[in-house]
Amino acid sequence: MGKFPGFSGDETFTRVPDSFFRQLLAQVDELDELKVILHAIWRVEHMEGALHPLREADFAEALADPAPALEKAVRRGSLLQVPGGTGDLFFLNSPRGRAAAEALRDGGLDPASLPRSVPPPERPNIFRLYEENIGPLTPLIADMLKDAEREYHAEWIAEALEIAVVKNVRNWKYVEAILKRWKEKGKNEGKDRQDAVKDFKRYSEGEFAEFFKHD
Repeated sequence: MGKFPGFSGDETFTRVPDSFFRQLLAQVDELDELKVILHAIWRVEHMEGALHPLREADFAEALADPAPALEKAVRRGSLLQVPGGTGDLFFLNSPRGRAAAEALRDGGLDPASLPRSVPPPERPNIFRLYEENIGPLTPLIADMLKDAEREYHAEWIAEALEIAVVKNVRNWKYVEAILKRWKEKGKNEGKDRQDAVKDFKRYSEGEFAEFFKHD
């Protein structure tokens, strides 16, 4: 068995309900059952959309044969099991999971319309860069960073963040203004980097001034 290298500083975190620690953890007496419960919480936490269905195959990362552990989790009540068109579906026994399971049982929801679960993606590098150079992430900032990553080159974002640090303007709006300028006027690597720094005063005292208040 290889030694775990430790947690990194640039990864996402999964929220675990307090009731897991206050009630459920003391009841679970088998490691495999604990694995499927935690794996379900992890996957559901990172799934998009309003419905969070899981299938037996989604637990393959946790266990080679998850069926017995899933059965125990369903009997204990931490997971809900509903027959699906191509296999049983599993939901966390949460308000959202109970509503989805009830809709499936009543025929108000087509199992074929439910999305497939995919492994949570690795945390975007832009999150780490932001935290290292600007400050703590918030859900709103995280959404803005995702939008920026889709619109601008990763190298541009890293360079714009570096400029913000050099100018001691640790504010995402300043970084975004640089990126917009580069996109609108083109980016000449060496020259444009110097121009961005020189243009700080114009930006900070012009139309973007309201964005450049230090955080």
